[in-house]
Amino acid sequence: MSNHSPSEQSEAYIALGANLGDREKSLKEALTLLNAHADIQVMRCSGVYETEPVGYLDQPNFLNMAAAVRTSLMPEILLDVMLEIENQLGRVREIQNGPRTADLDLLWMDGQTMNTPHLTLPHPRMLERAFVLFPLRDIVPQDEPSGLLEKVTDALGKLDGREGIKLWTTSGWEGGFGHSAS
Repeated sequence: MSNHSPSEQSEAYIALGANLGDREKSLKEALTLLNAHADIQVMRCSGVYETEPVGYLDQPNFLNMAAAVRTSLMPEILLDVMLEIENQLGRVREIQNGPRTADLDLLWMDGQTMNTPHLTLPHPRMLERAFVLFPLRDIVPQDEPSGLLEKVTDALGKLDGREGIKLWTTSGWEGGFGHSAS
């Protein structure tokens, strides 16, 4: 069975975060590694936001952003690529919601719903987290057909905890958006 159909492209939204080491460099490296994959193209990136930790609080602040990618990969295969990128960037899973060099979460993929042991789409907590919603609002197009922008805007209107998030930089990635010939 093929992992993807060469002609079918999906748009996916990915949340990226880091709070250990050079946080900004880790986010840029994650985007570069995503875009270097033959079946993934980074289309749009949000600004980078500095956010206070959620859940496990005894850790440094995070830098968070979101990226829209086009891919021919199936959702679970895309997630595997994202987990491999986390590993390449030194992610260690010792404490749930604990400090990390890189965190990549698949939030949304063409409005698909999926609930497997490996992946839940849309991401089950994405509409509860300011550190996801603010960056996502930067990159979801006004005319996105599934109603995602309305969901994000509605969730932001109901959300507490906005004081824990501030814009760090408006440009999350200077790596360009095309694949280079290799």
